[in-house]
Amino acid sequence: MRRLRSSTVVLGGMGILAATITACGSEPDKRCVDPVSREQLPAYECRTGGAGGKDDGGGSARGTYYYGGSVRDDRVSGGSFDKTAVDTGGFGCSGSSGG
Repeated sequence: MRRLRSSTVVLGGMGILAATITACGSEPDKRCVDPVSREQLPAYECRTGGAGGKDDGGGSARGTYYYGGSVRDDRVSGGSFDKTAVDTGGFGCSGSSGG
């Protein structure tokens, strides 16, 4: 058997540790979405986001932020409007997938 050098083992261990930490702490994908049709919108349609739907200029924002999921034919699915309901995945992370 071939013996691994200690620097190789240390660097490999550091890579795994870094991937674990960043995966658990990463934010889910965030998209601006029409809450009724679930159509993806430009980011400026969700100025301040949230369910309130008001932007900074006092006008009405059309979209709400949608977290996680996927986009197909400009429509989102598989995620949630509630950021805390989305599992960002990763090694050793706990959470639930929302819908």
